[in-house]
Amino acid sequence: MSGIDRSRAARAETRTRIEDIAARLFAERGYAGTTIGEIAAEAGLSKPMLYRHFDSKQELHLALLERHRDELAAAPIRELLHGSGDVDTRMTAMYDAWFGYVQTHPYTWRMMFRDTTGDAEVQDFHRELQRRQRETDVALLREFAPGIPEAELEPLGEAIRSSLYGLALWWLDRPDQPRELLVAAMVRITRGLISTVPAPAEGRPGGGAPAGAGPARGGPGGSGPDGPGGSGPDGPGQG
Repeated sequence: MSGIDRSRAARAETRTRIEDIAARLFAERGYAGTTIGEIAAEAGLSKPMLYRHFDSKQELHLALLERHRDELAAAPIRELLHGSGDVDTRMTAMYDAWFGYVQTHPYTWRMMFRDTTGDAEVQDFHRELQRRQRETDVALLREFAPGIPEAELEPLGEAIRSSLYGLALWWLDRPDQPRELLVAAMVRITRGLISTVPAPAEGRPGGGAPAGAGPARGGPGGSGPDGPGGSGPDGPGQG
């Protein structure tokens, strides 16, 4: 490794250490209660050294939000696009991936879901995060429940988003609860929502099996012992 490569690697390692420490302090003390000096001290750096990586506390905070928003979205999206099995199997895998990220990043989730700063740019980020998550859930509903009236898609997408966020916060205060419990709760919520939508009839726009004949492509509905299927958001996280 050349000297330039070593320098880049060291810089990246330092930046990651700053972000990890900042995420914990922001979650524990809030944005206003955390200073750049405290972050630098815990990272073993001087303030001037920290400012070589981030120009301000606001920039650091936004960098953290963006990093974890993108990481949250990755695993559930993989399950949605490339997962195998029936709808219930894929839905369970997506929710498990979403809550798995929450479980391994508890400090980040307190920071993302409990806006601790009145900064306008940070508040805009939170609104954008919620909008993206809602759009993801609407796209999922279009895929697995094409019979939902267009006017209902956005409020139903918001219902899924707020359920995910609410359960994440509930879990952060009750870490003894198993992840499987939250996954099962979201699967039940989504199943119930999608089960109210009849499968498209043969010959109607969207095609599919006749109503009551079971779902096309393993979709919602059906008369199996486990009841109607459904699917979870692909980025039960993102933003």
